Amino acid sequence: MDAAQQEATARARELQRSWYGEPLGALFRRLIDDLGLNQARLASVLGLSAPMLSQLMSGQRAKIGNPAVVQRVQALQELSSQVADGTVSAAEAADRMEEVKKSSGGSVLNSTQTTASSGAPTVRRVVREIQSLLRSVAGAGDIIEAAQSLGPTHPELAEFLRVYGAGRTAEAVAHYEAHQS
Repeated sequence: MDAAQQEATARARELQRSWYGEPLGALFRRLIDDLGLNQARLASVLGLSAPMLSQLMSGQRAKIGNPAVVQRVQALQELSSQVADGTVSAAEAADRMEEVKKSSGGSVLNSTQTTASSGAPTVRRVVREIQSLLRSVAGAGDIIEAAQSLGPTHPELAEFLRVYGAGRTAEAVAHYEAHQS
């Protein structure tokens, strides 16, 4: 790899860090390890081609262009943490990965109908969609910077940006639930 390629890869990984909280190579390797997958299976669950997954992992590509794939990544991150803390077994994780694979990643915010099997959208799913939407328009660093700018005059809006744009899902769920009355 020549110097220009190394620089481009470093820049892509830095963009990934600002958009997704860490380089996608590290994120995807953790999902592979935690969920007992290989790269081909992870690509299949996410709805990516194996070469595209490889390009994202290596930093040859910076951004996941499909919002449905971003939502599947978030769903797998949540599943991974549930497997790690023992609330979901390996067998349950395999079933849930099939559900994630089949999910269209469609919007729950503008959807007026829900399916009988899933009922109303869960708070976690709504929160993840808000996070995905914010993170699709700006990276975490830019969102934090915007929140700092808004803080003195609009503290509630600044908090919203910080929590949903750069915070963890659990923190955003708590914020959402606290403001639903």
